[in-house]
Amino acid sequence: MLAVHFGAGNIGRGFIGSLLSQSGYDVVFVDVNEKVVQALQQRGQYEVVIAGETTEKQIVRNVSALHSQHQQSEIIDHIARADLVTTAVGPNVLPLISQTIAEGLKKRLTICSQPVHVIACENMIGGSEHLKKYVWEHLSEQEQASLKDKCAFLNCAVDRIVPNQTHADPLTVVVEPFFEWVIETKEVIGDIPHIIGVHFVEDLQPYIERKLFTVNTGHAIVAYLGYHKKYETIHEAIADGNIFDDVTNALRESGRVLVHQYGWNEAEHQAYIKKIVQRFVNPSMTDEVTRVARSPIRKLGPNDRLIRPAMTYYECFGEVPTSLAKGIAALLLFDYEGDPEAVQLQQTIKESGIEGALEKYAQLSSDHPLVAEIKKQMFHI
Repeated sequence: MLAVHFGAGNIGRGFIGSLLSQSGYDVVFVDVNEKVVQALQQRGQYEVVIAGETTEKQIVRNVSALHSQHQQSEIIDHIARADLVTTAVGPNVLPLISQTIAEGLKKRLTICSQPVHVIACENMIGGSEHLKKYVWEHLSEQEQASLKDKCAFLNCAVDRIVPNQTHADPLTVVVEPFFEWVIETKEVIGDIPHIIGVHFVEDLQPYIERKLFTVNTGHAIVAYLGYHKKYETIHEAIADGNIFDDVTNALRESGRVLVHQYGWNEAEHQAYIKKIVQRFVNPSMTDEVTRVARSPIRKLGPNDRLIRPAMTYYECFGEVPTSLAKGIAALLLFDYEGDPEAVQLQQTIKESGIEGALEKYAQLSSDHPLVAEIKKQMFHI
């Protein structure tokens, strides 16, 4: 079996590529990093370090690589023959790789009758749908029609903490033991792809929101509260008992929303919350507070990790969620000068006040009870 994977970064090697290799695929990475590409071409394997209470080393074999700019024809040839095409490049890069994928699918029509599944493993909702839209722009209506029963784009949710890191060996990558890769089966053509460790579901939405409003919500609140207390890393911040309690309480609030909306078993979801918080405690997964806290304007969006669960909580239960409000208040205090969005947010607050910033970025009207609670919580951080 052959898998073409776009993105040989830490997530690509330490998560997606590793599982594909374990599942029996020959994995061809596509990347722009010449050093990484050459090392993969020369060695055909690399090491993944799984760092938890104990450290486990795993050798990932049957891998190679192609340079995304210099080896276009080879990439197209591989896509034309692949059983699976995956990505872990970041949402902004999906449009940039779409034409190459389209050319590979065009060639596939002439040489291969087997179906292929394309899975964008990005930290975004509907990543594969977005990629399909970009790919389809490079295909004629006739080509799109011909591919309808031969190519499917499967949405997924991925979750594994892989912090920023540097090693003497450019291929070595350290990851946490926990991972979750959930793939939606609605669009599957023929057999469901064989991938070890993947959870296949008919409806992805509950899993996306569970991850977004637990992992991402918790991670962000640790970062913003930690920044205010001048901690440098997530591990240092979560070791603060007050921050630990604030984050746990916020996730109980977002968890109440998830249980109400999707019927998750409450005891099981509380166990999930406990597991997620323990991931932040893992000293091997040290990550910079300022990196996790970056892009506060995006994270203040009405459908993102803080405002959405807080608003839904109020709509469902008629109460203001105090711990989520505290997390939002901490975000509004994030004034790191190395982050352009933080600078822009502070300028907006200076010009329009807290109410103006919340109305502009979170679409919260100034008279909403959540706004008053957010302002109140600023004095408790």
